[in-house]
Amino acid sequence: MQETRQNRISRLLQKELATIFQLQTSKTHGVLVSVTRVRVSPDLSICTAYLSIFPSDKGDEILENIRKNEKSIRFELGTRVGKQLRVVPEVRFFIDDSLDYIEHIDELLKK
Repeated sequence: MQETRQNRISRLLQKELATIFQLQTSKTHGVLVSVTRVRVSPDLSICTAYLSIFPSDKGDEILENIRKNEKSIRFELGTRVGKQLRVVPEVRFFIDDSLDYIEHIDELLKK
């Protein structure tokens, strides 16, 4: 039962975070931030979001900027999901490098 609730909340948070990043990155041309996966702790207090950033060479710089603005992103998230969640979880951001890893494996297989 708890796992089903976690999955529903993680999908909700993923959708809302994607919308927030889409609105923020529409002002900066040439940068795309997508939310690939969201995990929520069993007590629903911590949300771990994995981001895919294009172009990947600017990934560290953009992630650092996102981490500096965690509080404002959490506030924006709270205004969007405030009616559905009692407590807005603390959000942590990480780079999802699975696409780069797949690309690297493909290059190795071609050799």
